[in-house]
Amino acid sequence: MASGGPEIEQLIQLLARLPGLGPRSARRAVLHLVKKKDQLMIPLSAALDRAVVAVRTCEVCGNIDTMSPCSICADPRRDSGMLIVVEDVADLWALERAGVGPVKYHVLGGVLSPLDGVGPDDISVDSLLARAPQFKEVVLAVNATVEGQTTAHYITDRLVGSGAKVTRLAHGVPVGGELDYLDEGTLSQALRARTEI
Repeated sequence: MASGGPEIEQLIQLLARLPGLGPRSARRAVLHLVKKKDQLMIPLSAALDRAVVAVRTCEVCGNIDTMSPCSICADPRRDSGMLIVVEDVADLWALERAGVGPVKYHVLGGVLSPLDGVGPDDISVDSLLARAPQFKEVVLAVNATVEGQTTAHYITDRLVGSGAKVTRLAHGVPVGGELDYLDEGTLSQALRARTEI
């Protein structure tokens, strides 16, 4: 239990719920916020208040923005004919940081996982199926996990007849990767997905 009163303890408990922060890291963060009250805590509190009111989920793709449709969906320059399907908003943001081009996205909001009780109705497959015919290509950019691949196969089966070509991200040897340090699954996938040079 931290000393300093229930307000500080509540702040520690709330911060400890964030990914990557445990109780110890949360305590350090709270101490830093308290020490820098005027420079950090007050502006952070105001920013959180504004975000609660302004942030919304895009009704088209599932991205998080301050408007709906989001700035990506509303951008008329994004007419490449390519729709990239991702598991989560963090994946969308990673692709945007990588500068993949003037594409549009669809956020599933998770992956199929029967063991966890997550079925097709729990992720946004139906809205993806409704959007897919508008695009020439649908790229499944899901993680290379069992659940991700199960989801990719399910979506691929459902997209048959949509008119869109269905592709997926290449999997294999990362740039700068050394073969000796890669697992067997990555190596075998890289060999199967080899390309001519």
